[in-house]
Amino acid sequence: MTKPLSQDTATRSTEERLFSPLTLRCGQVLKNRIIKAAMSDSLGDGTGHPTDAQMRLYERWAEGGAAASLIGEVQPDHHHAEKPGNLVLNDASNLEHFKALAVQGSQHNTGLWLQLGHAGAMAYPPTSIPHGPSALDVPGLSCQALSLEDIKALPGIFARTARLARDTGFGGVQVHAAHGFLLSQFLSPLFNQRKDDYGGSLENRMRLLLETIAAVREAVGTDFVVAVKLNATDQLEGGFEESEALHVIAALERTPIDLIDISGGTYFPGARSASDASASGPYFVEFAKRAREVTSLPLMATGGFKTLAQAQAAVNEGAVDIVGLARSLALDPALPHHWQAGEGVEPELPRFVSPPEGSVTAWYTLRLTQLGEDREHESLGELDEVLAEYEARDAARAETWRAHFVFRDEAIG
Repeated sequence: MTKPLSQDTATRSTEERLFSPLTLRCGQVLKNRIIKAAMSDSLGDGTGHPTDAQMRLYERWAEGGAAASLIGEVQPDHHHAEKPGNLVLNDASNLEHFKALAVQGSQHNTGLWLQLGHAGAMAYPPTSIPHGPSALDVPGLSCQALSLEDIKALPGIFARTARLARDTGFGGVQVHAAHGFLLSQFLSPLFNQRKDDYGGSLENRMRLLLETIAAVREAVGTDFVVAVKLNATDQLEGGFEESEALHVIAALERTPIDLIDISGGTYFPGARSASDASASGPYFVEFAKRAREVTSLPLMATGGFKTLAQAQAAVNEGAVDIVGLARSLALDPALPHHWQAGEGVEPELPRFVSPPEGSVTAWYTLRLTQLGEDREHESLGELDEVLAEYEARDAARAETWRAHFVFRDEAIG
C-alpha cells in the first residue's frame, strides 16, 4: 500500500519536478526540464564554421546543467542567412569542425541540437538576396518571391542538413517556424499572399512546414530528436494569430516530432516584441495551457522566465513540460545548477532606458562572445559603443562570407 506523502515530501517532490527526467517520443531522455533556447550567437567564423569561442560557449552551457542547448539559425546553405556569423552545414562544410562542436557542447549528458533556419525575407542583405513566400516592398523590408520549384526543394534541403547533424554527432534538430523566418513567413497571411498550394488557406500555408518535418524525420530516423519552434502569434495586425497557431499545433500532433517550442513575435519592421506585451513574467504560458488541450506532445515555452519560482510553477501546473531560457543563461550559464542546488540565485537582467534600435540584441550577442572567451566579468560599455562593435563585426564577417562563398560558387560553376 502506498503511503501518502508528508507535506514536506510533497513540497519537495513538487519543487524537484523541474529537475526530473523527461523521455521524448524518439526515446532520448532529457535529464531535467530546462533547455537553453536558441539565440543567434553570431559566433561563426564567416565561412559558416564554428569558432573556438562558440565551442567554449556551448561547453559552458553543458557544464551549467541545462538538459539541452539549441544552436540558433544553422543554415542549410549560404543564400539566405540571418547573419554572417551563422553556421552553414551542408555537403561542402568541413565536418570535422562540426564534430568538435558536437563533442564539446554535449558533455555532461547534455543534448546539443541544431536549429534549422532559413531567414527568407529577413535574410541579411549584405550577403543575400532576400526571398519570401511572396514579393514584398515595405519600409525596412523588401524581398523577391520564391518560385514554386524553389519551395518544393526546401524540405529536401532541410533534411540533408538534419542528416549531417546526426552524422556529425548532434543529438537533434529544431525546425524553425517562428519569429518571422521563412517557415513562419509561410504561416503568416501578412507575408504569404500566394495563390497556389502553399498560400491562401491555413491548410495550404502550413503545407511547407509539414512537408519539411516529414522529410527531416525520414532523413534522421526514429531515434533522433526533431522539434519545432512555433509562434503563438506574430504580434502583428494581419499576421499569424493564436487561433491559427492552435490549429497548426493540432496538425503537429499527427506528425513524428518530439516537442513543440512555443514563442512569439517577429522581426518585421514595427512589430512589438514579446516583452512589450508581458514584461512581468513568462510570455506564453497561458497560450501553452490552451495548446495543451489540442496536443499530447511535450510543450516548451520560451520567453520571460526570470525566476526559479516562475519556472517551477509553469512545469508543476502542467502548462509546459520544458522551460526555455535564453537571456537568463547568457547572464549565468550555470543557472540550472544554482537552481537545483537551492542556492537562491536569480539572474539580474539589465534594464536599458531608451536603447537605440538593435542595441539590446547587440548587447546580449556580445555577452555571448564574452562567455565563449571566458571574460564575462569585463564591462561591455555603453549601448551605442556595443552597437557599433556589433555592427563592425558583422561587416567584417560579411566580407569574409562574400569572399568565401563567391569563390566556392565560382569553383563549383
